[in-house]
Amino acid sequence: MRVMVTGGSGFLGSHVAEQLAEAGHEVRCLVRTTSKIDHLRKLGERHPGKVELCEGAIDDATSLPRAVQGVDAVIHCAGAVKAKTFDDFLRVNARGAADLAVAALEHAPGLRRFVHVSTAGVMGESAPGKPHRPGDEPRPTTQYSRSKLEGERALLALGDRLPLTILRPPAIYGPRDQEILAFFQTVRRTRTAFRLGGSMKAMALVYATDAASACVRAVETDVPSGSTYFLDDGEVYSYEQMAQAIAAAYGFRLLGTPNVPRALVGLAALASETFGRATDRTMMFNRDKLGELFIEHFTVDSSATRKDLGWAPQVTFRQGAAITAKWYRQQGWD
Repeated sequence: MRVMVTGGSGFLGSHVAEQLAEAGHEVRCLVRTTSKIDHLRKLGERHPGKVELCEGAIDDATSLPRAVQGVDAVIHCAGAVKAKTFDDFLRVNARGAADLAVAALEHAPGLRRFVHVSTAGVMGESAPGKPHRPGDEPRPTTQYSRSKLEGERALLALGDRLPLTILRPPAIYGPRDQEILAFFQTVRRTRTAFRLGGSMKAMALVYATDAASACVRAVETDVPSGSTYFLDDGEVYSYEQMAQAIAAAYGFRLLGTPNVPRALVGLAALASETFGRATDRTMMFNRDKLGELFIEHFTVDSSATRKDLGWAPQVTFRQGAAITAKWYRQQGWD
């Protein structure tokens, strides 16, 4: 099968490209001119003739027809995780996703499956002891998650023309990830972990290679168009458990998890925004993000994913934290 992957030079997409190539599929990766592609080039050297790089971008509709020409499937991993305005999020996460799907319908007549990687964040906070299920009503709390929900709706609007599968992972972590890196750095350097406003009492997580394997299973499995699935590793974690697992990965005992009052976190977010405006930078940490950072319960039910896609996650957070910490050390990131 020839599969086009967006975000192949990024975190999740690079793992997806690896697993596809290792499974014998041909992989075409959409990459920007500014993308770091060393990893993809090495992947191509390990799998001659299996990895193709195609220059383009999700928010450049003119580049998409060539990228999807003649492919059998698309796995759409790319997305904007930070932006200056809501419209900037929508340009990539909603309009870009729709443009990609339309291009695939028009230029890939043999299209078997379009896998869209959304986010479990579209659901908002879950009730204690009641994980989100695919049929529940979404209640996104940030601009990012709202834009991802709009992306889902834009694809669903294409109806039965598009053989669509939607995946909703929670926080994905593992080697090559730069988002959770700050958490690992803080634990290693201070031997403490600062809880933000008493949040994160019960959280779902998924390891990168497990998330990638779900993408591969989704592209290989024929399910009704519009089927939506959550991902997680099957366990629920408190903030203390996560921090203790990271400390154990570095070989020491955690000194504590002191709480930072919400008001202070809010001031820090405002300061981050102010710095971003002054330096014309797009900041990940801002007041909009607090809607997710202050969530106390965020769990999902992935039983349908396991049943319908034949997917089985392999890595718990304690195992994944050890692998990730070792990789960060080897790369000199932490």
